[in-house]
Order: sequence, then structure tokens, then C-alpha cells
Amino acid sequence: MENLFEGALSHLEEAARYAQVHPEVLEKLRYPKEVLATRLMIRMDDGSRRSFRAWRCRYDDTRGPTKGGIRFHPDAKEDEVITLAFWMTFKCAVVGLPYGGAKGAIQVDPHSLTKGELERLSRAYVHAFANMIGPNRDIPAPDVYTNAMIMGWMADEYANVVGHPCPDVITGKPIPLGGSLGRDDATARGGFYVLNHLAEELGCNGGTRRAVIQGMGNAGSHMAEMLHAAGWQIIGMSDSRGAIYDPSGLFPSAVLRAKQEQGSVVAMAGREGVREISPDELLTLECELLVPAALEEMINADNAEHIQARVILELANGPVTPAADRILARKGIAVLPDILANAGGVTVSYFEWVQNRQGYYWTLDEVHSRLKAIMERESRNVWNIAQKHNITLRTAAYVHALNRLSEAIEAHGTQAYFAG
Repeated sequence: MENLFEGALSHLEEAARYAQVHPEVLEKLRYPKEVLATRLMIRMDDGSRRSFRAWRCRYDDTRGPTKGGIRFHPDAKEDEVITLAFWMTFKCAVVGLPYGGAKGAIQVDPHSLTKGELERLSRAYVHAFANMIGPNRDIPAPDVYTNAMIMGWMADEYANVVGHPCPDVITGKPIPLGGSLGRDDATARGGFYVLNHLAEELGCNGGTRRAVIQGMGNAGSHMAEMLHAAGWQIIGMSDSRGAIYDPSGLFPSAVLRAKQEQGSVVAMAGREGVREISPDELLTLECELLVPAALEEMINADNAEHIQARVILELANGPVTPAADRILARKGIAVLPDILANAGGVTVSYFEWVQNRQGYYWTLDEVHSRLKAIMERESRNVWNIAQKHNITLRTAAYVHALNRLSEAIEAHGTQAYFAG
């Protein structure tokens, strides 16, 4: 398995070949600004005490306060958190948000906790990192295995620490607690807008449109519904417990209902031509669109050669390794990169933060309209850069972000200014 952070930095180095940036910019962006690791001690329901490893990384705040989710996952580790914060730095720059990048995590299987234990752990995280986060410094949000209720607990705990309500400290909250309309499907909707805007260039504007969705969390499930409603044929879907395939097309609503009622999409197997396949086979199905919406490094050097999709839309963070990228590029498979394709989530999180600070809330149509405008504008910018330099869309997205980060970093002065 490739080193995650080294792989991320390789995208920075590649982009620097096509962006006119000062060496000091690269020096600043190669290292995180701030990383804090701790252990959270909570009382379990059986009366025992247990500790959990936890992290928060603020990677770069040149363009504004840092922004990034908090994930609860048994395999969470510091290197992953730093890498995710690096990606968030570039993601916010790609879509022009006045943010830097951050990320947080707790090493825990949240399914093993009771609801009370989960609340205590969520509040313990905020208590431990209260001096690091803040509405003008670092704004957390949901990520893998965290949700609106957990964000609500965290915002409440921060209010307890500072002594007053502070809804703009965290985004992705429940609507009654200051959340934004449109936040629940924002990641998928942003990717959907990117895909639609570039559909003609990508060859996805007509004819057979078969899609495969890997991962049925928030982003994957909403994307499946949107694609199906737009006339796409969803031939494969998967979750953490297995995968299913139906060449005649699946109904996402039925699959989601089976998952909710019986715990996995594989509960659909055996119904009306639906059969269970391996997760590896799912990724290699012949289709026009493959949507990895699970975890990092799902498409790698071991399976990239067998990918048969025309287009890959990355709703997950880092689902394609650099080695796989090179293989996919050689095969002529277009990859809509994560720092663009899944930026709808952080964009609507930004909208929520703005609404919290204004004390004025937008309609759902306003949220969708503003999101659509940003995603279409920036996807067009990335496409044009890719065409200009004859580079992949991922490299083009990093070039676009690096240009914006460079302008901000160089505005503080470089060697030429201070030596002159």
C-alpha cells in the first residue's frame, strides 16, 4: 500500500510543474501547520473507563480559518488525518472558499458504542480540542461515521466551554440547531453538478449510461438517487458488507430500504435478477460511470488495470492512488478528482457558517442555486486548465488550487521582497 501522505504530496509536486509559484510556497505547503494528538477518557455504560486516540490537524490557514470533518473509524491514524487536512486545503482553494484545510478523527468503531457512550465521546473530543477549534480559527464538520446529531452535541459542548451559544463553530448540524438546508445531500449534489456540466466533454451526454456506486453512506446513497432520477441505469451498488449487481438496473430506493431494514445491500441478492458479487468485481464492471464513495485507496495498482468505466467520479477522499492514476490515464479513463467532485459538502458547510454568522437563513432553492454556480464555474476552470496543459483533471485541479494558495502565500512577501 502506498504511503498516503507521500502520495498526496506527489500531486503538489506534479502541479508545481504547471504553476508559476515561488519555492517558498511549496515549502509552506509540504508541512502541516499544527497537529494535536491526545487520548479521550470516557465512562462506559458498564461503569468502566476507556480511552480513545484522537487527533486534529490544521494544515494551512493562509486563506482563512481551517475547515474539515471529524471521522470516527477504528482504523483512523495520524498520517491519514494529516493527509485529509492537506486535501481539504486544496479542496477549499479549488472552489474558492475563504478557508484553509483541517481534519480530525477518533480511533473508534462507533457501532460498538451505545448512544450515551457516543455522546460522551463526542463531547470529550470538543472539550479536548476546545482551544484549537473556534468559528474564526477551525470549524469542524461531519465525516465518516459522524452525523448531524453528533455535530449538534459538539456545538453544544463548545457552547458550554465558552459560556454562550456559538452555532458557527461547527457545520453539518441539525436544521433546528442552525444547520443549513441542502447540507444532507450536498456532497453528492456537488458531484452531480460537476458531472452534468462536463457531460458532453466526458462523453456522458447520451446513449447507454450505466453507473456503479461503491459505498452507500450519505454521499453514495444520495448520488444513486440523483443519477437514477436523471435516467442513469444503476447496475451495481455496494456497502461495507458486500456488493450487488443487476445488468438491467437497480432501484436505489429499494436497495436503501433493504439496507436499512436488513443491514446490507446484499439483502437484495436473489430478487428479480439481482445477484451478489465481490466488492472487487464491482469495481471492474463495464460501465460509463464509476463512483467510489467509500474510503481511501480503493482503486490502486492491483486493480486499476481491470477498471472498465469511462469516467470515475470521486465522492470519497483519495479513493484512487497515484499509481492507479497513472494506469487510468494511460487507459484513457477520465477521473473527476475528489478535491473538485466532492467539494459540494464543504461548500454548503461554508454556506451554513455564513448563515450562522449572519443570523439569516436561505431557502433550499437559494442553497442549490449558489452551489450549482460554484461547482459549474470551478469545474469549467479545471477543465480549461487540463486542456491548456494537456494534463489530467486531477493535476489541473491541483494547479488551479495551487495558483490561489500561491497568491495568498506570496501576498505576505517572499525572499525577493525581504532581501530587496
